Amino acid sequence: MFAVIKTGGKQYRVAANDVLTIEKLEAAAGASIEFTEVLVVGVGADAKIGAPFVAGAIVKAEVVEHNRGDKVLSFKKRRRQNSKRIRGHRQHHTVVRITDIVAA
Repeated sequence: MFAVIKTGGKQYRVAANDVLTIEKLEAAAGASIEFTEVLVVGVGADAKIGAPFVAGAIVKAEVVEHNRGDKVLSFKKRRRQNSKRIRGHRQHHTVVRITDIVAA
């Protein structure tokens, strides 16, 4: 059984025991969380498609850890002006393990 969940403005296809990296969530490591914004749930051709979400479907997960992504550099240069600027950014991530998919 698989599900498609929406979190952090992105969509993820998940199954039981999957480990995925998502945008940062405010939950402690080891805590259990639930995703209620489930777009698709089921097996193969028998999958239920929500409009926009499947009613009563819940994906349960456990927070494994919090970390940060690789540094992304933003470089701006104005030619012939002796002007340049470099800014770095590291996005915060949460690593979760999918424990259960509950369909209504």
